[in-house]
Amino acid sequence: MKNRFSLILTLFISIYMSYNSPAHALTQMPTKNAAAPLIPRQVLFGNPDKVNVSSSYDGKYITYIAPKDGILNIWLAPINDISKAKPITNDTERGIRNYSWAYNSNNILYSQDTKGDENFRIYSYNVTTQEAKLITPESGVRAHITGKSYKFPDQLLISTNERDKKYFDIYKVNLLNSTSELLMKNERFTGFVVDNDLQIRFGKINDKEGGDEYFELKQGEWLPFCQISIEDSSNTYFLGFDNTGNILYLQDSRGQNTAALKALNLITGKFTIIAEDNKADISNIISHPTERTIQAVAIDYDRMRYKILDELIRDDIDYLTTLSRGNLIINTRTLDDSTWLVAYENDNSPVRYYKYDRLNKKAEFLFTNRKELESYSLATMHPVIIKSRDGLDLVSYITYPEGIKTELPLVIYVHGGPWVRDNWGYNPVHQWLANRGYAVLSINYRGSTGFGKNFVNAANLEWGGKMHEDLIDGVKWAVENKIADPKKIAIMGGSYGGYATLVGMTMTPDIFVCGVDVVGPSNLLTLIKSVPPYWEPILNNFKKRVGAWDTAEEIEFLNQRSPLTFVDNIKNPLFIAQGAHDPRVKQTESDQIVKAMQAKNIPVIYALYEDEGHGFVRSENRLSYYALVEHFLARILGSIAEPIGDDLNGANLILNEQKNLKSEEAKKIIDESIK
Repeated sequence: MKNRFSLILTLFISIYMSYNSPAHALTQMPTKNAAAPLIPRQVLFGNPDKVNVSSSYDGKYITYIAPKDGILNIWLAPINDISKAKPITNDTERGIRNYSWAYNSNNILYSQDTKGDENFRIYSYNVTTQEAKLITPESGVRAHITGKSYKFPDQLLISTNERDKKYFDIYKVNLLNSTSELLMKNERFTGFVVDNDLQIRFGKINDKEGGDEYFELKQGEWLPFCQISIEDSSNTYFLGFDNTGNILYLQDSRGQNTAALKALNLITGKFTIIAEDNKADISNIISHPTERTIQAVAIDYDRMRYKILDELIRDDIDYLTTLSRGNLIINTRTLDDSTWLVAYENDNSPVRYYKYDRLNKKAEFLFTNRKELESYSLATMHPVIIKSRDGLDLVSYITYPEGIKTELPLVIYVHGGPWVRDNWGYNPVHQWLANRGYAVLSINYRGSTGFGKNFVNAANLEWGGKMHEDLIDGVKWAVENKIADPKKIAIMGGSYGGYATLVGMTMTPDIFVCGVDVVGPSNLLTLIKSVPPYWEPILNNFKKRVGAWDTAEEIEFLNQRSPLTFVDNIKNPLFIAQGAHDPRVKQTESDQIVKAMQAKNIPVIYALYEDEGHGFVRSENRLSYYALVEHFLARILGSIAEPIGDDLNGANLILNEQKNLKSEEAKKIIDESIK
């Protein structure tokens, strides 16, 4: 059970960043910042060796995602002999990114979409028969797992929007024969809470004010249970049940700022606070594998720390936290709780995976996620608290080039969402930019989650307003502390971070010498009109947080917060990248601002990836994007760069309307656009 933000409206970009291949020859442009050997892009952004490491619930098998013929697939091995690992899937296009074990320890469930359209279909691989079966509709339907339980190990609850694209019906799936039956036809709810008996207990709707209303299912009737206001909805939601089904766990900020972890006894109606913190919401909840009681929680303000709630695991956590200075992540626990698979996430090393024998209190190192990265010296990420102009604490993270901390070219790297957050830990973009001679600063601007509801609500109706001022205040901090050269400041990001980049280049054009926008909305009105159907039931929340569009005055407000309105102000180079199949921020968002710039003879670089969605999944596309951006930044900010080399090979890329480009042709397009 883990903390997650309940809004489906999150626009967060997920660019998968890891890869392993031979290094290119390296060249550089003269600069005083050339201190450390260049880390090849393929090491930073190529496919990983092994990620998403998990075990079967009986402890017999270990699984992970790793390349097969250069494409990410699922691998399976006996847990005591990883050398016998074999791929069990054979994806040859986008690769597989997500999977989970069924509780029967015989079925592995994984999902895949088509070219980034996010219509995920679900497959079930049978370990015994070594066959995979599609258990949801083949195309045009989005599906997700709604419930699974060790009590019914051969069953799943799966939701699909096959009947109505706005709403998800729930089906019970039998993994033994891959049959399914309709459990509930849904025509109103945006989400459900299921107990450990696979019974649907609660449904949620988004009310007219943008808040959430929960209904309880009793004897076949949906009865009103509670309402959560828009002010609390960002960090108040139901998490699930203990094994009895009588205790409901929820993250709850009602009556306070930060979200506490609470338990509600559904028989007595009594609330109990399990854990809370006055600076940060409770996160990373650790529960017993069968009893489902809460044993520990993480508190993550600027760095993550654990709070132990169950003495039965105190010795385990105390021992495991001595093995690394990084963040301890418990990936999986067997049902008998004898074996854990854990990972350590550091800021300046690859992820380290261990198998923990709980009975003997001994952890065995397995592997890192990127072996080749171990050969390079990585930069340290520093948490800093920056004050906004109106007094908010902006938890931020800065990474410097090795040995240099003053008068640097600075890149403001803006997270997507906006209702997510940046955290301390290994960040390949931070490492890449710092290695090339830049300081890189990520700011948890207002609207970022994890810091209490007041911080989220301070962003209401502030897209392109105070949310952007927070970024500018971060720039001011870096300049005043003589970290940044004020004449060499860039902004880049994806999704909301792409929008922030466009805002920076159009509304504060004198601050940034260049910008890199990935799948960023350029017009908030056209963004709203093109949302996926399954977002429509929750648009009232968007109205309260971003802005409504029902009156001429409201429409004008959104226009004034849309970068497209201020295209005339662009005076410095802009790089835009887009996935053609993006269902959240459609290609129109990038097309229209590019066309507006071209109509006004404002140079722009536009990289369109024909087989991608909301971010770049295929390693060839991902690598080509970073190669182009690296050349772009180096030409403007004057730092070091690895040549583009062969990094355009295999990319399904249209760059300024040209396809099948060689590196020299791409460089020429970029160079001519930034003159």
